[in-house]
Amino acid sequence: MSHSFPVFSPDEVKLYTLQSQGLLQKNGFGKGRNGALSALEHLGYIQLDTLAVVVRAHHHTLYTRTVNYHEEHLAQLVAGKQAFEYWSHAASYLPMRDYRFSLVRKELFRNGQHHWFVSNKKLLKYVLDRISAEGPLQARHFETDRKRGSWFDWKPAKIALEQLFMDGTLMISARQGFQKVYDLTERVLPEHINTTLPTEREYAAYLIELALRANGFATAAQMAYLRRNAASAVKEELHAQTTEGVLMPFHIHGSKDVYYAPAKLFSRKVKPTSHIHLLSPFDNLVIQRSRTKLIFGYDYQVECYVPEPKRKFGYFCLPVLWNGNFIGRLDPKADKQSGVFSVRSLHIEFPPSNTEAFAHDLKEKLAAFAAFNGCSKVVYEKGVPAKWRKMLA
Repeated sequence: MSHSFPVFSPDEVKLYTLQSQGLLQKNGFGKGRNGALSALEHLGYIQLDTLAVVVRAHHHTLYTRTVNYHEEHLAQLVAGKQAFEYWSHAASYLPMRDYRFSLVRKELFRNGQHHWFVSNKKLLKYVLDRISAEGPLQARHFETDRKRGSWFDWKPAKIALEQLFMDGTLMISARQGFQKVYDLTERVLPEHINTTLPTEREYAAYLIELALRANGFATAAQMAYLRRNAASAVKEELHAQTTEGVLMPFHIHGSKDVYYAPAKLFSRKVKPTSHIHLLSPFDNLVIQRSRTKLIFGYDYQVECYVPEPKRKFGYFCLPVLWNGNFIGRLDPKADKQSGVFSVRSLHIEFPPSNTEAFAHDLKEKLAAFAAFNGCSKVVYEKGVPAKWRKMLA
């Protein structure tokens, strides 16, 4: 393949994207905790989510890419100060080596931007003084005179804790029963970590490098996804790197300029794979809906936030990826207490040419994923067409 201005076929774009995401190789990032760290550092973030229809999104995403991954591995990375929680485009686990770039958002919070609640300086000081004196604390350790109401009706101490967390004064040192444990940043952060605030250009270069490393290809909008303050700096840096020949633009299906790094992309040897993946709704590959539709022709939206009458597929459908293509989606439910993993519905939107091979792989994957969810039995409910129930049973 020439290093001149390229013409990538749609299949090449898919394969390069999947390889960049660590979804072509069976063991692309290694095994266990070290594999999880490699995956996290390569992807740049793993989105954290509280929904537990099946195993939570952050564990699901790492399980998809890491051999012998177990849920305790992520907690071990946090305890070992190799990973930390903060905001990427959403609440996420981030590699500790990238801590410096979280300071950009923290600086905005310190300057009074992006705050969700009115600041109570007296309460902030009270919360901070207690953690300074007593050590790591959870929200439940603070008394409140306010009853718990709707989702956003947080008790005052919880609001203060989150404000101090978002402006960088506090960090999450651990979770207990999925509840955050807060501590002073100076007690959590490793001594060797760079804590200088990046310049606009440094931050833009970081976002560009991150997007291309994890995806192979990206537009300016995808690089600055949900980071409005960085959009113009990203465009300026893209222009500079394109002029220098570090990056090259091309078009996918008539889209705006899509960028890639020739030196890195052409060093990869890509070949198709028959691996099957059941992706989390918050997996890095599908989190940007427009990007997934552009590259794979697959329109995905998690419907748990969609009113039930308007849902097309199900509450928590998982995208089904096989042989480099999205085949459809299935709606699962894991019940650890009964040990039953239910497939409530199955939608095959792009029927595979070899249905028997696909059904075999899907059946094996469902059994493995059920086991990861603490379930020993897979059952198919009426939302699974009879043809597929027969092939999968």
